[in-house]
Amino acid sequence: MQPDAIFDLASLTKAVATTTAVMQLAEAGRLRLDDPVSSYWPAFAAAGKRGITIRELLTHTGGLRPDLEGVGAWSGEAGAFQRVAAEHLLWRPGREFHYSDISFLALGALVERVSGEPLDVYCRRHIFDPLGMRDTGFRPSDASRSRIVPTDIEQGALRWGQVQDPTAFRMGGVAGHAGVFSTADDLARFAEMLLEGGSFQGFRILRPDTVAAMTAAEALPGGSRRALGWDMASPYAVGLGTEFGPRSFGHTGYTGTALWIDPTTRSFVVILTSRLHPDGRGEAKTLRQQVAHIVAAAFRPAVLPGIDVLENTGFAPLLGKRVGLLTNRAGRDLAGRRTIDVLADAPGLRLAAIFTPEHGLDSDREGRIAAARDATTGLPIYSLYGPVLHPTDKMLTGLDAIVIDLQDAGVRYFTYPTTVAYVLQAAARRGLEVVVLDRPTPIDGNVVEGPLLDPSLRSFTGFFPMPLRHGMTLGELAMMFNVEAHIGARLKVVPLQGYDPGSWYDETGLDWINPSPNLRSVAEAALYPGVGMVEGADLSVGRGTSRPFEVLGAPWIDGGELARYLDRRGIPGVQFVAAEFMPATDRYAGRLCHGVRITVTDRDRLDAGEFGLELTAALFRLYPQHFRLVAVTSMVGSRRAVTAIAAGADPRHVARTWTPDIDAFRVIRARYLLYR
Repeated sequence: MQPDAIFDLASLTKAVATTTAVMQLAEAGRLRLDDPVSSYWPAFAAAGKRGITIRELLTHTGGLRPDLEGVGAWSGEAGAFQRVAAEHLLWRPGREFHYSDISFLALGALVERVSGEPLDVYCRRHIFDPLGMRDTGFRPSDASRSRIVPTDIEQGALRWGQVQDPTAFRMGGVAGHAGVFSTADDLARFAEMLLEGGSFQGFRILRPDTVAAMTAAEALPGGSRRALGWDMASPYAVGLGTEFGPRSFGHTGYTGTALWIDPTTRSFVVILTSRLHPDGRGEAKTLRQQVAHIVAAAFRPAVLPGIDVLENTGFAPLLGKRVGLLTNRAGRDLAGRRTIDVLADAPGLRLAAIFTPEHGLDSDREGRIAAARDATTGLPIYSLYGPVLHPTDKMLTGLDAIVIDLQDAGVRYFTYPTTVAYVLQAAARRGLEVVVLDRPTPIDGNVVEGPLLDPSLRSFTGFFPMPLRHGMTLGELAMMFNVEAHIGARLKVVPLQGYDPGSWYDETGLDWINPSPNLRSVAEAALYPGVGMVEGADLSVGRGTSRPFEVLGAPWIDGGELARYLDRRGIPGVQFVAAEFMPATDRYAGRLCHGVRITVTDRDRLDAGEFGLELTAALFRLYPQHFRLVAVTSMVGSRRAVTAIAAGADPRHVARTWTPDIDAFRVIRARYLLYR
């Protein structure tokens, strides 16, 4: 085997060829991802498939079965497309994730119908040739046979230079799900193109915003996470998605191939094996995992959360103490162990009680939560989002200290900081120590923006008068609350090590663990402060869907009208397209909502406060009979800003009036910053 060996990429075809082609056509305005496939291929509407969208095929949520096996005799591309068109749904579109070759067979057909070119010709002209991928394509030529790595044995002879996938083979070697052959060097060119935002050595095949949209995380039913056409964290990415950062993406192939790309560390790994050679019994998973571990470890930033720092000190601040722990699912060390189990097993201290904030121990609940008992340790779990919000004397009896390990969202109206403040107050009353195990601010801790909370609007969703994005870790907030709110608890913060406060969470190298059921990615965390600002009104912000805070709508909204209005405003860092969705829970559960899908195109240019006010103004001006402006006052946090919007003021002008308040807050904030 030589460095220029040519491999059958198998399902890498889906990402490298078909997905790229679909995104190029979408970028050119020749198709729209949220349109039904049948809009471009009418025959596909048969057997109940009329409503399946292109996006659902790209994310394997279209409800189609895995492959065409067992559908009788057929041959050629035309025969395959007839079978795809006749396929019946097995699952309701958008409700379940099931990996499906048929979905990408359909997407390959779509590329041909929209572009007017055969799939192999389109990919060669518009993807492979512009990038200089000279050894990449469907149906490799006989001249390259000496460099092609064979796969398995078919009818007594090595399969050599012909696609291994049975369906693609029956189609003549060209299919949307399999059939591309390539080399390590060519795939490296492709990976570098994506890291450079769609261009390589001066040749651009995708815009940067298209690459961002294609590689943004899509939270799927069942807990899997994929991008458009790419894998991120699903059962098919075991050992790859978990090794690289949470923004990383890639794909694997049945023949033993893999490509994984991490935009945070600007690294990528190409793994090419022929695991089926010669008898179809080989296995490449272990090898791929080992290679991924070595590569990822070489690039991984060395950020240690507070719990790991505490472990490295031998739990010194807690020795000899009986402690309670306020935590949830995100409270884990770098080895993936729950902070509960780490403290329960720690020598020299005794974990006696567990406290949980809103959303419960598993960070997956809505509404009030009752007390319970931890199944692993047998310890009592006291809910601080149940009948009481403050720890009671009975809950604290016998404790010497309370440890806090929570992941904050970096937004004023996220409730975890208020729960921390209430714990500080209760601890101060009883003379208990409080130890906060710090974690990063997920949305760039150098940014402070948005309206300051009016003191008269303080509540459980706003304990302290601070801006919408406060730019502080939970440990820093605890220090500020303790002094500025005159709490006076015996507080110690165990700081992060190696942390740059100007980083986004996916730049820390730490795995993203949902801090709440509706914050499933850094992209959603970036949108949360702006979209959450209007949540108090009579509309859905996507709770109960697979895209919370990425969609916004209501039965009374005209999605096209709202998208056009917001696009005309030219809001930096985001794009809007009309969308329809049906929440399974929460507001408008089971009802069709019309509205917009919001995509982050440049998170560093997105001003969350101004963005939220733009949404507020747009909804109020377009739908004054439905959108109650007064209902969002507590989330906006500024009566003055709400009054100005009601009077017709431009949101940008209103946002400029916040500058003196933000500057004054920065002075206070600076006293408690732990990271520079």
